[in-house]
Amino acid sequence: MPIVPTGNNLTTDKIQPGWTVVTDGFGLVTASATYKLDWAVSAASLTARGTAFGQAGYTYLKAHKASVSFDSLQYQTVKVDYVGIDPTVNSGTRTNPNTSAANGLTAENITTHPNFFTAATGYGGTALAGLPADFGGAYNDSTLGPPVTVISATTGLPVVVPSCEGNFGACFETGMGGRFIGFVDPDFPDIYGKTQYLNRTTTYSGVCYYNDASFVQALYVLLGKATATNQWGASFPLIPAWGPIGAGLYGNTNLLSQINVEEYGSLYKVMYEIRYSVEGWPPDVYINI
Repeated sequence: MPIVPTGNNLTTDKIQPGWTVVTDGFGLVTASATYKLDWAVSAASLTARGTAFGQAGYTYLKAHKASVSFDSLQYQTVKVDYVGIDPTVNSGTRTNPNTSAANGLTAENITTHPNFFTAATGYGGTALAGLPADFGGAYNDSTLGPPVTVISATTGLPVVVPSCEGNFGACFETGMGGRFIGFVDPDFPDIYGKTQYLNRTTTYSGVCYYNDASFVQALYVLLGKATATNQWGASFPLIPAWGPIGAGLYGNTNLLSQINVEEYGSLYKVMYEIRYSVEGWPPDVYINI
């Protein structure tokens, strides 16, 4: 039986009731809409990435992805997903960052302990090893430890060198640049043989969306730089208000350590990591801004 068309001939797209808009609470807005269209009419103007959503008040949303099904009765069903940044959030240039924090302990060389060379507040009152100046300009030769075999940094061969001790039997090479070997005095069983300790770590992971590639390019330049505030410039406030900021003993405490970028519709999805150090990141090694 032949098809007898009646009503709207669908030569132009017809949005269907039930289209939805969702906001994530940080400024990212997504929408989904379904259209009907005649088989013979191209849906390219609907499905092309970056096409504006035609509904009043939502034209800032742009097509992200789409699907087309060719149904019976010779019409198409076109489903389009849109994405954009709420123009009332940061003038629509970027979303607010959505950040989480992971906190834990990780093994580090004990020579990085804040109480290793000089006594630090909150510990036992005595530095774990002390400085040579604490022993008259050299580590305590009166408690000279046994010779140790090490690999020469020059020849790569094993050599025997004398060693000497600081506090708590801290043993250092005396002929190879003073490298730390370990705690060798069994009179201090709590730290005997220890070369590592568990240090607290905090890593922030976050997502932010930008509407222009210039923001992403500017963010690349900031990778590996440490700040004492919650931001790396006005456009990059990446740490939430509840995150600790400031400067520690060695430098600024928050280091931008990773940036990943993905095109998301007409936006740029930036995924980043920040490493927090309570002692700070020393400016001789990391740029402090």
